[in-house]
Amino acid sequence: MSEYRISQAWGRGELAVKIWPGSEAALPILAVHGWMDNAGTFNELAPRLRGHAIHALDLPGHGLSDPRPAGMRYHNADFLDDIYAAMAHIAPNNGPLILLGHSLGAGLLMLIAGIFPERVKALILIDGLGPISADPANYARDTRAAIENLATYNPSRKPIADIDQAVAARRHGVAGMLSERASRALCERALRQTAAGELRWRTDKRLRLNSLMRYSEAQVLACIDAITAPCLLITGDQGLPNTLGKNQPRYAQRLAHFKQLEQVALEGGHHLHLDDCPERVADAINAFLAAQGG
Repeated sequence: MSEYRISQAWGRGELAVKIWPGSEAALPILAVHGWMDNAGTFNELAPRLRGHAIHALDLPGHGLSDPRPAGMRYHNADFLDDIYAAMAHIAPNNGPLILLGHSLGAGLLMLIAGIFPERVKALILIDGLGPISADPANYARDTRAAIENLATYNPSRKPIADIDQAVAARRHGVAGMLSERASRALCERALRQTAAGELRWRTDKRLRLNSLMRYSEAQVLACIDAITAPCLLITGDQGLPNTLGKNQPRYAQRLAHFKQLEQVALEGGHHLHLDDCPERVADAINAFLAAQGG
């Protein structure tokens, strides 16, 4: 396991990547984490995936990657540029690769698989089925909320006493309770020590701002329609798709638009690949990839 960084053009900063080595004969896997997480989310899963090198990306504002420049928001669509830069580094000359995403990362990679279908050999989604979409009829209301949100934004943060305090706080996330071990895996990559010796979050607070830009559901479905790679969707019975998504008409509609979709439901929460059953998640992925020829 090692680390490397990718420099981006146009002052977009550097991306941090954590890599678990694999066989050069096997296609590389680009792994992307969920919102407010980082590459540490794959600590338990990556070593269990047979043969493939796993390149786990920290999205900007997460983990060890640079934040966006001052004064900028974080838009979902901007992350697509960052992922494309990582793809160019991992599989140069427009080479194929395998995409593995959790939550936000699953949504981003689902879009990428539709935008660049010729680059994607297989798509693996963990407890996520695409980005949040918006009803165009609510544009004025949603945009007003985003503008007012930024107008009252306070960037200041209090220092953290120690990593144990951070771990305790991170355990109570928006997507359910994490174990101490899982929370620590995320916190170890999400903290920095200042020159004054204070411990502070690396994760950019601006990630919590309302977005000015959201996809329409028609755009999301168009991307799903364009995907040509076989797809695997792994969900936890207490994860977000099975507790929130399945009651939404859009969830069933998205499922119906995939050409080749295998679904695996496991016991676990939103972070089942890190916390509840990484072995079973790995087994499902290894079997899926073996069926695709490795």
